[in-house]
Amino acid sequence: MAKEISDKKYEQEHLDHIMKMITDREKKLKKSIKNVSKEARDLNSHFFDDVKLDYDGYSTSMETALSIHQQQQLLSEREHDWQHSAKQLETIERLEKSPYFARVDFKENEAAEPETIYIGLGSFADENDHFLIYDWRAPISSIYYDGKLGEVSYNSPEGEITVDMTKKRQFMIKDGKIVNMFDTNESIGDQMLLEVLSEKSSTQMKSIVTTIQQEQNKIIRNTSSDLLFVQGAAGSGKTSAILQRIAFLLYRYRGNLTSSDVIMFSPNQLFNDYIKNVLPEMGEQNMVQMTYWQFVSRRLPGMKVENLFKQFEDQTADTNISSFKDSVNFFNLVTRYAKHLNKRGMIFKNIYFRDKKKPYFEKEKIREIYYSFNENYKLANRIDATREELIKMLNRKIAPEVKKKWVSQAIESLSKEQLNELYDYPDQEFDSQADEEKFLGRKIVFKQLQPVFQRIRHNNFINMRAQYLSFLRAVPKMTDLSKWNITEDEWTKHIEMVKDSFRNKEIRMNDVSAYLYLYDLITGRCTNYEMRYTFIDEIQDYTAFQIAYLKYNFPRAKFTMLGDLNQAIFTKDESRSLLKQISGLFDPKKTEVVQLTKSYRSTKQITDFTKQILREGEKVESFNRQGPKPAIWARKTDEEAIAALQEILKDNDSHKFTTAIITKDLAGAKYVSEMLKEKGQKATLIATANQRLVPGDLVVPSYLAKGLEFDAVVMWDASKDTYHKLDETQLVYTIASRAMYKLDIVFTAERSPLLDVDPATYDEK
Repeated sequence: MAKEISDKKYEQEHLDHIMKMITDREKKLKKSIKNVSKEARDLNSHFFDDVKLDYDGYSTSMETALSIHQQQQLLSEREHDWQHSAKQLETIERLEKSPYFARVDFKENEAAEPETIYIGLGSFADENDHFLIYDWRAPISSIYYDGKLGEVSYNSPEGEITVDMTKKRQFMIKDGKIVNMFDTNESIGDQMLLEVLSEKSSTQMKSIVTTIQQEQNKIIRNTSSDLLFVQGAAGSGKTSAILQRIAFLLYRYRGNLTSSDVIMFSPNQLFNDYIKNVLPEMGEQNMVQMTYWQFVSRRLPGMKVENLFKQFEDQTADTNISSFKDSVNFFNLVTRYAKHLNKRGMIFKNIYFRDKKKPYFEKEKIREIYYSFNENYKLANRIDATREELIKMLNRKIAPEVKKKWVSQAIESLSKEQLNELYDYPDQEFDSQADEEKFLGRKIVFKQLQPVFQRIRHNNFINMRAQYLSFLRAVPKMTDLSKWNITEDEWTKHIEMVKDSFRNKEIRMNDVSAYLYLYDLITGRCTNYEMRYTFIDEIQDYTAFQIAYLKYNFPRAKFTMLGDLNQAIFTKDESRSLLKQISGLFDPKKTEVVQLTKSYRSTKQITDFTKQILREGEKVESFNRQGPKPAIWARKTDEEAIAALQEILKDNDSHKFTTAIITKDLAGAKYVSEMLKEKGQKATLIATANQRLVPGDLVVPSYLAKGLEFDAVVMWDASKDTYHKLDETQLVYTIASRAMYKLDIVFTAERSPLLDVDPATYDEK
């Protein structure tokens, strides 16, 4: 006990010393930033006082230029100093709250003196560049996360180094005081993890640098894989590990990698909102973030792309056809079809100007030009050459157009102001009236032809919708549809459906990627070579086609995909073969699959309950955090069910829990929301993915709850009528596994057979 007290006293003195240095550095930096800003302002206001301005003769104007250049250089140096200090100040302010969370003692070899390092959210060194705190992402810090006491290795820039670790100590520091500290042999002691995990959930995700587990550390520091595939149980810390991975990569490759070279595809806007503070908390800027829907929609402004709500609510799609269109086979068919277009089959549309009945450039003529180039022209060169030819023809049409009657009429109707706008400069003179009319005529024709020029430039002479339908019609000739259990008749009907949606300017999710991919192959649209890392979250809701298309879009990027194949809401059973399907897109030697089986989100009672819902749930391990058993509320009428819900909310509010009432679909969410409103109970309905998560109780449809977690969850209407299909198992599991401390399940009539679990694992209310 005495040793513990003296240890704690020693550590508190060390902390006080570091805190003082941090405050001193902060004062210095603030002063330096103030001075630099003042110098820059002074330089700016006296910029021309110190510049020799002389406009006579060559040599002196040369001197003027040099003088301006020197002043500019001084200014940019000040700007650089200011940015450097501001970045340092940002780190210092972060460290001030809690300078470090761990201490590691180790020896590099037998004879060496033991070394002690402290690990925190950022680095901090004294005036002599001696490190007092190491950034958690520094190579040496990985020994804290990776090994038990004894021999442990880490990768340094000089190669692998093995050290003998003799102590691993963890701290919880609040306002400059050590609240708790303990020595551990594990990577992160369960006690530390329990303390951090027992904090209440909030509408924003927090960074978990202090509690990274060994298996998560593998994911974070992986730099060799082209494809890192993380399969993790609900609540196993997948998303946290991925955000730490982004922070680690930005730190490891700083100078060569910026946050704009990293893109993350997330399940919906709500989720983007939820994680937006994690990277800034670690001192990094947020990466490019979007949903797959945004990625495809922004390229089709004239069409309505089926959104999350439509996808979930519309279950009419033929599953065999969907499986076929979502496959890598279908992706390869698009590639094959595009090659065949080199010889024949391209479909164009007329380009009109002024006369809507008579084409300016006829589609037949455009096709003739397109196929007039010889064999070695590939698709993209063909379209470029066609564009150039059309623009040349357009330029040749200007002179004859100027002579037409509409042009002279247009000149006559111009006001004085409009005329002045057309002249190159005021009071422009001409040799004759005919010259002036010719000049003005050219300007008018040129202006009027702009839309035609734009149409050509943007490839608007390609009839893309007809081209896509033509591809769908060619499919039965290119592959045997019976292998997918699709008849010719079903396929023909399906093409008619696609055609109808095109007429309404709508496109389904399982057509949009193929449509854009075909367009890209025809036009040679530049893929993005800048993007270096692509992250895809909730991978189980992606199709193999979408992943192949993303790989085509970001050819130089390394991919990290993470998800839980037990939670596929949109792709159902397809998700099981997903890894097998996409493995062919990546080099098997550079593919790594990591499994996270331990769930940290929920209490042991909730995890033990939810894993029974799954077909292979035994693989999920629960973390030993205690809480109440899930409760099942069977009621006879909706009125009674709402009363039960009010009772649950009252109890949850008394514990200051954030509760999410999760319904199957939007109609259910609206109904519950209305009923609660009538009873005077406050709860926010989250109806679209673009809403913000607000504090307080929420009502959310299941497909918007992906990736989120709440203190308490109420699964509403878990009846046989609502959930009876076997392929809804994953959906039921996703809903139940959002809960951290408390799970209540409410239904009327008969309970869903998907909730057939051991009665010992729940309470009946």
